[in-house]
Amino acid sequence: MIPDLPPLPALTRAEAELIDRYLDVVDLVGRINPARPGDTYRGLRAAQALVGKATALRDALALMHQRGESEVHAPTLAQALRVLDGERRAARVTLPPDSGS
Repeated sequence: MIPDLPPLPALTRAEAELIDRYLDVVDLVGRINPARPGDTYRGLRAAQALVGKATALRDALALMHQRGESEVHAPTLAQALRVLDGERRAARVTLPPDSGS
């Protein structure tokens, strides 16, 4: 049985778009991470897709700015990232623990 997830905090449409595009970029950078196992073709495909996703992330931030949302509400957005499994997804971007060898 899948546990009930906490609800997403209330977000503006632009904030929700920012979170979604940010996680898209994080997922791709995690696939490119040379410290993680995988093949070069997978990394190449992720790097190619990163250009479009980074553009979408920029556009989400530009939209927030144009709408007068000049402040990032970090605690609220961090909560949304946690609900959307952002901690696990972002961990793929960092170096894995040292194996001790």
